[in-house]
Amino acid sequence: MSHTPKILLIYTGGTIGMIKDFETGALTNFNFDDLLKHIPELQLLDCAIETQSFPNPIDSSNMSPVYWADLATMIEDAYEDFDGFVVLHGSDTMSYTASALSFMLQNLAKPVIFTGSQLPIGDLRTDAKENLITSIQIAALKEKGRPKIAEVGLYFEYKLYRANRTTKITAEHFEAFASLNYPPLAESGVHLAINEAALLQPNRRKKLKVHKNLDSHIVLLKMFPGLDRDTVAHMFSFSKMKGLILETYGSGNVTSEDWFLELLKEVNQRNIPIVNVTQCSGGSVSMGLYETSVGLKKLGVISGKDITTEAALAKMMYLLGQEIPAENFKMFFETPLRGEMM
Repeated sequence: MSHTPKILLIYTGGTIGMIKDFETGALTNFNFDDLLKHIPELQLLDCAIETQSFPNPIDSSNMSPVYWADLATMIEDAYEDFDGFVVLHGSDTMSYTASALSFMLQNLAKPVIFTGSQLPIGDLRTDAKENLITSIQIAALKEKGRPKIAEVGLYFEYKLYRANRTTKITAEHFEAFASLNYPPLAESGVHLAINEAALLQPNRRKKLKVHKNLDSHIVLLKMFPGLDRDTVAHMFSFSKMKGLILETYGSGNVTSEDWFLELLKEVNQRNIPIVNVTQCSGGSVSMGLYETSVGLKKLGVISGKDITTEAALAKMMYLLGQEIPAENFKMFFETPLRGEMM
């Protein structure tokens, strides 16, 4: 006998949970206990919804690994009691948080769906209602008594993506996110179409393991024409740096100036992992394809392949937190752990 799916709705902050104060015109967080009052349509869903909120909801620009750990703990504590989770989050850093949670929640066998909105829930033209209602429907989907989706997803404007494949691409349009290197997991139209072949298949025999130890002592260097030796040397001299991510041109290219490769060599000698990701929205790193990336390949720089910058940062924080030995770091990073790269 199947029971009514139980969904835990977690509010961290962000535009979706705002309503306009009619006296002042200012946007304020509304009480999530009043959720049904603002979205009576939720009563039509065939699931039981409970809500939980950060004690002090935050703007997503203030998001940090400390809050990621709080969020992971909320899911861990409620994991056995719910069939799925929907996380309401500001869109600016949603891809970072959702990517981080995908690594933190090892052996996840239930849906954790992130969503938000570009307009507040109380706005007449809001995109919040559709995003929220469909996210809950997706989190409640079951097949043969088991959750249909068993990974961290991000739902926005009719599409469900693998969260660690997403990037925010616009601040103006409702279709705020894209996943350029991986197809949507589901699309919402007249029918909810699930892309079966794209879904992660969990090992349901393994228990959920939650990792909260993240190390964020990472330097992210974006290549640009005019980047000079003094600037790079100053950044690389950071004594607490545990990892370096290079956002390179095209398929993984950097300047072939001797000084740049010499500075990278010094970082390498400190046993600090260096990861190469492309600054292009789509595509993949392929070191050695052009002469301007041969030097990186010779140094043993780690290929980020087709990973997003957001997921690369989250994955590096996670692996550094696991205290992976330096000689094994490259192997672990270049191996897909949660479907974040090909």
